[in-house]
Amino acid sequence: MAEQRPEIANSIQTGAYKTNYHDMGQGEIVTLLHGSGPGVTAWANWGRLFPLIKDDFRVIAPDMSGFGYTERAPGMVNNMPNWVKQTVDLLDALKIEKTNLVGNSFGGALAISLAVRHPDRINKMVLMGSMGVSFPITYGLNRGWGYEPSLEAMGELLELFTYDHSFANEELIKSRYEASIRPGFQESFSALFPEPRQNGVESMAADQNYIRNIKQETLIIHGRDDRVIPMDNALRLHQLIDNSQLHVFGHCGHWTQIEHAQEFADLIRNFFKFKKQ
Repeated sequence: MAEQRPEIANSIQTGAYKTNYHDMGQGEIVTLLHGSGPGVTAWANWGRLFPLIKDDFRVIAPDMSGFGYTERAPGMVNNMPNWVKQTVDLLDALKIEKTNLVGNSFGGALAISLAVRHPDRINKMVLMGSMGVSFPITYGLNRGWGYEPSLEAMGELLELFTYDHSFANEELIKSRYEASIRPGFQESFSALFPEPRQNGVESMAADQNYIRNIKQETLIIHGRDDRVIPMDNALRLHQLIDNSQLHVFGHCGHWTQIEHAQEFADLIRNFFKFKKQ
């Protein structure tokens, strides 16, 4: 019998390869874009959030190319233009004309690029612990992108990602470590952000003049105690995006959607459902 894993959901052709994606609930569409940590999948990033919002929205959550269980095609180039294309190809394949976006970290940079390049496909946008502007790479991000598989290394990373280290328990460390060493996973991950990793930060950064032109209503969420993506990013994005609001969680690291899952779900639910008069 084939292995059944919650990370493996639906598969659909997106360009030259098949994308693994979750599709649940009904109503207004919200697409969730995961971060770039080792062993990441849409399920690992958003699994705690799914049950909190699936009764309010149709939730789409893909594994981006180079991550998770999306097909690894020979010669595949993973960069921002191709991640943008993959997302648009996915929306086209699912016959989705417009979607709301929630982007976490790397996924925030991707959300910004989508809003810049395909504004007609985006309704509202949430940026959580977001990249998308230039900054000196942090110790936490450098350790994450430079991860070499071991339980000890994964444990250190999960402590860097969280304020409350009880979330970085042995079960989560073991599951993320095992995900990171699945066949092909570490090979594709280590190729994504080679040294010097500051170049990876710059490749995620959009032109600030283009960011200023974003018209979508945008909710920016950040953990005050984030050691992976500096909170200054949130302040800068708030200044650049005119139609934006900012919410900062105290006692919170990089994973707002995990450390403050219910509050995060309530925030984005209210944001997406509120209609300006």
